[in-house]
Amino acid sequence: MSTEKKPDNVVFNTNTNSYDAALKPYATNVGAPAIVVKENITWKNKNIHKANKQIKAKYLELKAEYDRMMEELEYNNLVYNAKFNFEPILGEVYHLYRDKNNLPFLSIIAPSECNFDFVGSFYLNSEHMWKKVENNQ
Repeated sequence: MSTEKKPDNVVFNTNTNSYDAALKPYATNVGAPAIVVKENITWKNKNIHKANKQIKAKYLELKAEYDRMMEELEYNNLVYNAKFNFEPILGEVYHLYRDKNNLPFLSIIAPSECNFDFVGSFYLNSEHMWKKVENNQ
């Protein structure tokens, strides 16, 4: 074959020194439809918006879980640092009060049976963590 330049409409591979138009994954003749790159900005913007919403939702879930854990830590520290002269039993409900000096103390006496400054009711779970008991329980 000659080394002269072929016309643009002829598909000739100089590496293999052969005509390979039939091997191309796209149309190569002049009458073939033009290859047009579609505009994908709309698609990108829509999916960026969806991804950002999903990431924000996950962030808010994690933040809420973190806030719950920090609240549990504060309650746990508050009850463990309170004064009590007994060994709490797992699963039993105890009541936290503040004395005249504003120091916390733990008691088995229910708030309806005394006039102490009531802070909250807690139970000791199997992991030895104090969980706050809601009023409706």
